[in-house]
Amino acid sequence: MNTAVVIVGAGPAGIATSACLNFHSIPNVVLEKEDCLASLWKKNSYDCLKLHLGKEFCELPHMSFPRHAPNFIPKADFIKYLDEYAEKFGVIPKYQTCVKSAWYDKESMTWRIVSYNTSNGKIEEHTSRFLVVATGENSEGYIPQIPGLDRFQGEVIHSFFYKSGEKYNAKRVLVVGSGNSGMEIAFDLAIHGAKTSIVVRSPFHVMTKEQIFLGMKLVKYLPIKLVDSLLLALAKFTFGDLSNYGIVRPKDGPLLTKARTARSSVIDVGTVDKIKAGEIKVFGPASSIEEDKVLFMDGKSESFDVIIFATGYRSTANKWLKDGNETLDPEGLPKKAFPHQWKGTDGLYCAGFARRGLAGTSMDAINIANDIKKVFG
Repeated sequence: MNTAVVIVGAGPAGIATSACLNFHSIPNVVLEKEDCLASLWKKNSYDCLKLHLGKEFCELPHMSFPRHAPNFIPKADFIKYLDEYAEKFGVIPKYQTCVKSAWYDKESMTWRIVSYNTSNGKIEEHTSRFLVVATGENSEGYIPQIPGLDRFQGEVIHSFFYKSGEKYNAKRVLVVGSGNSGMEIAFDLAIHGAKTSIVVRSPFHVMTKEQIFLGMKLVKYLPIKLVDSLLLALAKFTFGDLSNYGIVRPKDGPLLTKARTARSSVIDVGTVDKIKAGEIKVFGPASSIEEDKVLFMDGKSESFDVIIFATGYRSTANKWLKDGNETLDPEGLPKKAFPHQWKGTDGLYCAGFARRGLAGTSMDAINIANDIKKVFG
């Protein structure tokens, strides 16, 4: 099957890129291994999830959220938005289509993509002038290797599979990872009666969603360091000094930290109050595991029934992309830094790798479609 553009992945990055191409009447096909679009949102996100940024920073190209929508969009409303977005722009992915390999044919100057249908096993081959990797950074859950983890006597899961704390009532649960997912899951566990602990491995900023929203507004008009100073003053007034609770802030302010390292601030949903009240224990990095006991680097130890790893995700693009060495690094991420990460070589593009949230995803989609339009004519 021949088309101008093949897009691999039907998450927000894939459907946004397809929509922008459709906007320019450029033929494209979206290949998705799951049976629905935005499967990470629909199947593998916890029930209490909300978008952490204001809706104006989470819109996909050419379609705003409804005026009556809340500023911070709940999971269900965002899923509805994505479905309506795909319908409006005629994005119709080929579902249950798992890409096994893709390589560049220099003689014909085309990409060859081999996939199979997961429902019937049928092999298909697509040929295209352009290939868009839209599988993103969150393709596969990552669990770090801790000595003894394979012999842990309790339950071990990645946050990818976490839905609600209801099933963990009265259980001793350790959450490894203190990013937004880890802190939100710890709070959800605590309010459902779990005996909750969390591992904090590195410094991070804790902010309210309103503070980050204000900062993103102000940074359009004021120097980033000035805005950070204001945000830090507001955060100190809101949360006080958290170092006594095991939470230390980075040297750079929240916006500068995001710009330099792509690490987002943690948006507090009530976790800090639970920590202060002693309802959530904070531990440092784990060193090893012995049966049901976790040993920490500071010499402390504690027994747990469950360990939930909120330790992030990894790209899987290198598993199927055979000729992307000039574009992707060994971890499957673009070699080029933002804002140039979206364009590779030989008609290869990357959507959803900007590490700038949905706003970065939208920028990628627009840039890719406009670039292809120039070549496509």
